[in-house]
Amino acid sequence: MTESATRILSLDREEMSELEKELFLKDLKRVTDEYFETEGKASIEVTRSDNGFLVCVLLTARRIKSVKKPQ
Repeated sequence: MTESATRILSLDREEMSELEKELFLKDLKRVTDEYFETEGKASIEVTRSDNGFLVCVLLTARRIKSVKKPQ
């Protein structure tokens, strides 16, 4: 198998590892904390679909924060 084919196959996987999910949710939390007062941990579900993947992130928010337009 060529190096290019190996690289392409390594990029197309069926699942995210638990570490990858944890890192993604940690990154996402930085963004969601700017807009919501969240409660508890967010969860992620990744499902294979006809066109790739469906990614569902669930989190509980106590309130939506006021955001000022950047100048």
